[in-house]
Amino acid sequence: MVTDRIGDFIIRLQNAAKVGKREATMPYSAHVLAIAKKLKSLGFIETVEVEIVGDSTVKKNILVTLAFDAKGAPRLRGVKRISKPGRRLYVSAAEAHTVKGGTGKRIISSSTGIVSDVEARKGNVGGENLFEIW
Repeated sequence: MVTDRIGDFIIRLQNAAKVGKREATMPYSAHVLAIAKKLKSLGFIETVEVEIVGDSTVKKNILVTLAFDAKGAPRLRGVKRISKPGRRLYVSAAEAHTVKGGTGKRIISSSTGIVSDVEARKGNVGGENLFEIW
């Protein structure tokens, strides 16, 4: 059983990108689904689908298709988990600075939902600093 669903999710994405796989599957969670949809809007993921496993409506998986550029390289080049189950880290809107000179994004779980660093500064919201992705 995985205790850190977000960490498991981003590492599965990173591993799939490093070996050149187009798709990655992970157990369903509403929080992870919201993060996947945000990564889709940022361009790191092409599609996000929820698939039902077997005949049961209880067991679900999230199937994501990674985005690749024109040269065939994955758009996702790396991730760094910041807030962990053992140590939660929070940022204000002013502390949500850019990642890798603006080529990456910081994902924040705020009271308004999952937001990127740019959206946090625009909306003047802070929250739990989940991870950086570039």
